[in-house]
Amino acid sequence: MEILYRAAVMDDLDGVFRMVERAVKQMEREKVFQWDSIYPAREDFRNDIQEKSLYIGTIHDKIAVVYAVNEQCDEQYQNGKWQYTDENYKVIHRLCVSPDFQNKGVARMTLIHIEKELNSLGVGAIRLDVFCENPYALKLYANAGYQKTGVACWRKGKFLLMEKRICEESSLPIR
Repeated sequence: MEILYRAAVMDDLDGVFRMVERAVKQMEREKVFQWDSIYPAREDFRNDIQEKSLYIGTIHDKIAVVYAVNEQCDEQYQNGKWQYTDENYKVIHRLCVSPDFQNKGVARMTLIHIEKELNSLGVGAIRLDVFCENPYALKLYANAGYQKTGVACWRKGKFLLMEKRICEESSLPIR
């Protein structure tokens, strides 16, 4: 299965938001109450597009996955005991797989894609947060090598702060 990734544009906004709404309903059926009508809001995705930080992955011209990558992090990220403080890092936000493509490895393939892209840009580490009551996301990130660095508390409850080093050579001593 080939996923084609690209930066999202404003013409994608409706499709992205419809897909995320469907994914939220699917999460609720699975008793994962991480997202709702308040977050993520349509405006979050609009802002991501305007800031050129939202990406989509398509399979046969259908949006299969959406995610944002930038340097923004909530003040709760101060609770993290980050291991790679000398590294240039990015933060993954709002990674969401369409219900049509769940349980097919899309999220795993997307993480690999993100890591390769960021590594090629000289980014040394990735940070993110994951809802403590989302067993699927917890397993995804643990299996991908992300390490727990702390806990954040938001409106929906506890979230693990996680980090992964992706650019080994960036921290090697210069000889």
